[in-house]
Amino acid sequence: MAELVASDLRQAIVRNTLAEGQALPPEAVLMGQYGVSRPTLREALRILEAESLITVRRGAGGGARVQSPNPAVAARYAGLVLEHRATTIADVWDARLLLEPPTAAALARRRTRADLRALRALLAEHDAATERVQGVRLHNEFHTLVVRLAGNETLALLITLLGEIINRTTWTRVEADLGTPELARAERGTVRVHAMLVDLVEAGDATGAQDLWRRHLAAGARYLGQGGRDEATLDLLGRPGEPGAPIDSDGWLAG
Repeated sequence: MAELVASDLRQAIVRNTLAEGQALPPEAVLMGQYGVSRPTLREALRILEAESLITVRRGAGGGARVQSPNPAVAARYAGLVLEHRATTIADVWDARLLLEPPTAAALARRRTRADLRALRALLAEHDAATERVQGVRLHNEFHTLVVRLAGNETLALLITLLGEIINRTTWTRVEADLGTPELARAERGTVRVHAMLVDLVEAGDATGAQDLWRRHLAAGARYLGQGGRDEATLDLLGRPGEPGAPIDSDGWLAG
């Protein structure tokens, strides 16, 4: 019965009948709605909480609130599967290199004025950033935006999963560069490449956009894999995972 209740609530969340942040009805209401006991209902809520579809605050004034499905949760599980298979960081990068550059080409072919405004607005936000960590986050968001604007939701999800896994395994390397001249050079190089991509997208140059993005990502893989780091197997259990992003070095474009 707990599985059946969880399944019904899960469908409501996935289909947006229950919206992000919405509080579930009180326990007494749900027990009457489904005709189940309190232990059965609480087991159903534990299932949904384990799937990160609800958050439960216990005690006085507590209750359950809806959370939309989150790619970070899927990436965490996918990463564990890959780690169990002794997958290397280089292997994950190779998958990203196969999937992400074509999205830049797709965006160049289908771009709209709204797309270009969104891309340039994010570039401007980076220019206004005053903290290095914020700059790293905005670099990552730019890649995410390019993929999303390309228009294929399935591909966007797959690339997002790969990006999440890569970020969790490379943050230590990124963190070590914070506050260094190397990072300052990296940021300048990154912004330059991102601005060039927007120009290619605006010109409708699909071939140029794909080639630039491929070299950009390939050079990033080399930078983060210095010293053979990318040949190591994934280790998602040995670090908490920070919300960082691959840092572009000054020479990335030359790749």
